Amino acid sequence: MTKDEKTTDPKKDEKKTTDKKVEDKAASKVEKAADTEEKPKVIKRSKRKTVSSGRIYVKAGFNNTIVTVTDEEGRTLAWSTSGATGFKGSKKSTPYAAQMAAESAAEKARSFGFEKADVYVTGVGHGREQALRGLIAQGIAIKAIYDITPVPHNGCRQPRVRRN
Repeated sequence: MTKDEKTTDPKKDEKKTTDKKVEDKAASKVEKAADTEEKPKVIKRSKRKTVSSGRIYVKAGFNNTIVTVTDEEGRTLAWSTSGATGFKGSKKSTPYAAQMAAESAAEKARSFGFEKADVYVTGVGHGREQALRGLIAQGIAIKAIYDITPVPHNGCRQPRVRRN
């Protein structure tokens, strides 16, 4: 044996085997990619939900009015607020802003075929009645109006009277 044959570098042998492994992996990836190209992806689009009746929640606070349109189970279909309709600052708390918010939410709900609703009003803000007028203006038939504003039955204990 010659001197060259005896001194083979084991690191070079490892490199050769790893190169073969990398080539095999690359070839298998190409084959898999070719398999996936044959099958086109099918995207199923669900039909748009049609809801003829549901509930409308109007939360009339001192600073904003929030109108939420839901179906009978309570899943939200559309919503709008005085701020979302473009009013800023103290103008959000006006009755006109509440009416515009209600009209905007009703318009979005009409795209689902929404026609009749029970209205649940919460809060003591200025937009309570005007929001209802906005819903009527958009053609939503109101079946019933419920006031669900939380009222304390005597509530928390009063603070003690201050002495001078």
